[in-house]
Amino acid sequence: MVAPELIKAAQSGDRDALITLLREIENHVYRTAYYILGNEQDAMDAAQEALIRIYTKINSYEEKAQFKTWVQRIVTNLCIDKFRRTKPTVSIEQHEMSFTASQTVEDEVMSSYIAQDIREAIDKLPEHHRTVVVLRYLQDFSYNEIAESLNLPINTVKSYLFRARQQLQTILREYKKPSRDAVRG
Repeated sequence: MVAPELIKAAQSGDRDALITLLREIENHVYRTAYYILGNEQDAMDAAQEALIRIYTKINSYEEKAQFKTWVQRIVTNLCIDKFRRTKPTVSIEQHEMSFTASQTVEDEVMSSYIAQDIREAIDKLPEHHRTVVVLRYLQDFSYNEIAESLNLPINTVKSYLFRARQQLQTILREYKKPSRDAVRG
């Protein structure tokens, strides 16, 4: 993710290195916040707050943990705090669709609906399940990295993921039922 030399330079007081470091991680920080909070404005606020916290606490980072994990813990904790303070909202923004030659318009529209269903299903998960799903499947963290980021035992992470997958299957089955009935009717 980030070169160790850049981290050390930032910790030693090199302001340019610190700014470069923050620019390298800002998209990752925002993406994580968005996946957890599900709302663009809240994600922007949380990402900005996380970057400020990283900026002010860079000297507390120790090499015994991966930098990516340290950053993730900061972002996740801020998002969890923000989520607890506010009720979640679902963004109904339309995302720009890009059509490729290999997909038809219908395929692209169906993919968009499926992605929206999955996003809404993830939003319905309890906070601790949603967080591990985001870290595992959307941020591609290993079980160990998730455990370290959330300060949880690895078996708890596995259990949360197992339960979250079961809940997602149930929720997504419910999404499919009305569309099947509408086709029959």
